[in-house]
Amino acid sequence: MRSAIMRMAAVLNYWPDDYRKSFWHIQISLILVAVLLLLLFLSAGTNASSDLHAGQMTGDLDNNSSIEDPSIENPSLWHVLEILKSKDWVDLTHSFRPGIPHWEGFDDEVVQTAFNYSTSGFMAQRFCIVGQWGTHVDAPAHFHQGKRTVDQIDVKEMVLPLVVLDIHQKVMENPDYEVNMDDVNAWESKYGRIPEGSFVALRTDWSKRWPNQTAMLNRDRNGTMHYPGWSLEVMQCLYEDRKIIASGHETTDTDPGFQTTKDNYTMESYILGRDNFQIELLANLDRVPEYGAIIVVAFPKAEGGSGFPARVFAFIP
Repeated sequence: MRSAIMRMAAVLNYWPDDYRKSFWHIQISLILVAVLLLLLFLSAGTNASSDLHAGQMTGDLDNNSSIEDPSIENPSLWHVLEILKSKDWVDLTHSFRPGIPHWEGFDDEVVQTAFNYSTSGFMAQRFCIVGQWGTHVDAPAHFHQGKRTVDQIDVKEMVLPLVVLDIHQKVMENPDYEVNMDDVNAWESKYGRIPEGSFVALRTDWSKRWPNQTAMLNRDRNGTMHYPGWSLEVMQCLYEDRKIIASGHETTDTDPGFQTTKDNYTMESYILGRDNFQIELLANLDRVPEYGAIIVVAFPKAEGGSGFPARVFAFIP
């Protein structure tokens, strides 16, 4: 307020003496003073209202804050968890057990009871499985010696924006369908450029065939498998241009079935060769949106491991 009065005085001081002494100009001066006082009054009221609103906002943030106050003695992220608890959570993981769909070169799972309730008072089991079992992570070392193993994947790569490329309608018409740039362009025309550092999942609804191994592999009478997969043009776009962190799919392999029948795993080798990881045999992608969710990809820290069963879930906005 003081600064406004000083500005008003400065204006009056610039007027000539006879101008200020003029009766009419004195009247004008008084009118000017009145207008300025009115403006100051209105400004004060606005500031008071803003202060009140700010106080209300502060109270709201205290109750359910999404912004951390640096002056707080004990900083906390607990309010973030409260926000997430208010959202839907979707499990993207199949339960695993002996007999589930898997790459045919792997032995089936074997489960043994090491200790039981009746003789030991507790239960402990021994699981004999390959690392690539059920919904699982493929570390780069799965295909490429010297690349990262499971324990070398940074935890910051395990919580990512989730992008879902939905091609399930096209797969219903053609089980050999390979996702292409038309599908990527269609997604970006709706939601904008695929964000750097994201996880891209390929929705085919193939997981609805789980846990039937025959249905998952979908062989014809000649033994050729028919299930959808990734294409090199899309892989290169996503990893080299959009710079995503990882990708995943519902099928047993990255490459389409007619290629894996010939032991052609070019797509999987490409991803892992770039020192990125992937998740295979995802579930419930039909329950997450194409845009806006967050995916959590968690798995044990097996030293030197090339893969391991994963627990994958998503927060839905």
